[in-house]
Amino acid sequence: MTTSNKKGTAAVWAGEGDLNVKGAVTSPIANSVAFSYTDLDEWHKVATGKADGFIYSRNTNPTVAALEEKIRVLEGAETATAFSTGMAAISNTLFAFLTAGKRVVSLKDTYGGTSKVFLDFLPNYNVSVKLCDTTNHEEIELEVAKGCDLLYLETPTNPTLKIVDIKRLAAAAKKVGAVVVVDNTFATPINQNPLQLGADLVIHSATKFLCGHSDAMGGLLAGKKELVQKVFNFREINGASLQADPAYMIARGMKTLELRIERQNASALKIARYLKAHPKVKDVFYPGLETHKGHDIAKSQMSGFGGMMSFALDGGYDLVEKFLPKLKLVHLAASLGSVSTLAGPPRTTSHVELTEEQRRLLGIPESLIRYSVGIENVEDLLGDLESALKAM
Repeated sequence: MTTSNKKGTAAVWAGEGDLNVKGAVTSPIANSVAFSYTDLDEWHKVATGKADGFIYSRNTNPTVAALEEKIRVLEGAETATAFSTGMAAISNTLFAFLTAGKRVVSLKDTYGGTSKVFLDFLPNYNVSVKLCDTTNHEEIELEVAKGCDLLYLETPTNPTLKIVDIKRLAAAAKKVGAVVVVDNTFATPINQNPLQLGADLVIHSATKFLCGHSDAMGGLLAGKKELVQKVFNFREINGASLQADPAYMIARGMKTLELRIERQNASALKIARYLKAHPKVKDVFYPGLETHKGHDIAKSQMSGFGGMMSFALDGGYDLVEKFLPKLKLVHLAASLGSVSTLAGPPRTTSHVELTEEQRRLLGIPESLIRYSVGIENVEDLLGDLESALKAM
């Protein structure tokens, strides 16, 4: 456990040490399904939550606990819990709070999987869902005032990088007693801390920037203890638990989180400015650009603008088909947040579940390319983009 308030130090040391064996400098992988006790009274106390410890890895596990402590410290939360995937974190949180008769207010621009939960799943359980125009804060506040049990936000959004004012909307939600949940995957705790802006819970797809190497999947939830506990109780029976091996890999990736994010922040801004000035690029979506509609809000609540961007070519999907295969320093893949640059169109990545018309209504043009900046030398990435654009 670190006492430092510096994020780079916390990312390395938080959660480390308590379980290390014979001087090991990293927490071990505890691949044990169950944990034994010789004292039955102690076993009962741990089983009933009256004492710290581990009983069964579907509930808690030492390696997973080390990861949970890292995100707890980085987000400034009271506690945290882990899940098998990012969507498990999102869906378990939503279903833990939204029972029949409840009302959730959210945005039209959430990640495609999240949007599917709102549009296709929750209504089947008699949950009222209202999705608002993402940047229309007045509409969101009005809908929250009408009655809201949970306000779900995502900022920056996937894939058009829209920005919402967390502090303003959290204040509106508090007036009606709503729980405020923020998906912080794109920003990471290095660039943004929603709990400090009034949110109650913060969610991460740990598969992305936190892990950073595209080799392990997981989800994390951090925030107020009583609220996280409610989701934990749902998750331990639902069974969407994170196993020790991916937890170890995500925690290992997080040790270099600040270093990676600082480089990706700087590279993404340079690339966004280059693309903005290119005649074959119609639009660039990156909150670090002064021309971005949400730039002022982003500047007020983010310490960096992230490694994610998207840009639209000046044409249709046929240009995307020609352009993407010409990139050499990019994996064309449906993920993000890796040390290597990843790219793809929303129709095969973030919003594959939606029709072309549904994407258009969300302001996602078919010529859009989501571009996740890696840690390669930015001069090489710029040269790669320039070469591909020139060859079109």
